[in-house]
Amino acid sequence: MSFMSGPKRPRFEIEAGLENPLAVAVSAADREVLAMVRAALSLRRMRLAFQPAVYAADPSIIGFYEGYIRLLDPQDRVIPARDFMEVAETQELGREIDVAALQLGLIALQKNPGIRVAVNMSARSVGYRKWVQVLRQALKTHPGLGRGLILEIGEASAMQMPDVLVPFMKELREEGIAFTLDDFGAGATSLRLLSEFRFDIAKLDGGFVRGIERDAGNQPILRAAIAMAREFGMFLVAEAVETAAEANWLREQGVGCLQGYLFGAPEVTPDFSRFRRGRQEG
Repeated sequence: MSFMSGPKRPRFEIEAGLENPLAVAVSAADREVLAMVRAALSLRRMRLAFQPAVYAADPSIIGFYEGYIRLLDPQDRVIPARDFMEVAETQELGREIDVAALQLGLIALQKNPGIRVAVNMSARSVGYRKWVQVLRQALKTHPGLGRGLILEIGEASAMQMPDVLVPFMKELREEGIAFTLDDFGAGATSLRLLSEFRFDIAKLDGGFVRGIERDAGNQPILRAAIAMAREFGMFLVAEAVETAAEANWLREQGVGCLQGYLFGAPEVTPDFSRFRRGRQEG
């Protein structure tokens, strides 16, 4: 005869409704950081830090600057992007960050005619009215401004929304805007979609670049990515270049531009005259 009145329960079963304390703490920390980010955007506590990407054949010539958004806390300290971007990307807050980065990039182009600036964006921002309005208004008010703008889209983001992104890119190319496929080689890229996108630039993922001259495992991966980029007519840029040995290896493989601390750290107030001066002397 069985004395069990019901099915046996696992010995360590957590009662429904009880939450993992670590998950609660992490969630609370996320909320605090996101609140700081929203306040920074609302109060315009933000900057773009510009890092040069130089020509591999002649590092004295700057090809373009990449603008990295810097959001500041009440003590004017930078809120680390790693603390909020992953969470913010899936929310409207991520679109607002894209708007702020775009506005600051456009202001830099207006104040420094002739330079080229790359601004990061998510493919989701193509459908965000405020972001589109800021871009179109700037292009209308300042004819020719688009020739200095590069919009940089992560590989994973681009592959999620091809139906929206492809016609958007085609339309804005008529304004002179160029498009970069960021983190190239890090994810699963559809060859069919690459053909449809027709990105102008491919930026090799920095995770493959570090120590590449001695990394026999990553060298075939980068060579394959480089060959693929060439096949689709994309100009090659390598990020996170920190040593002369890395730069030499990438140069020998035919990478067109190099970006990283070897050639300059991101600066809030860069000497933009270097862009024009290097080209005049080159």
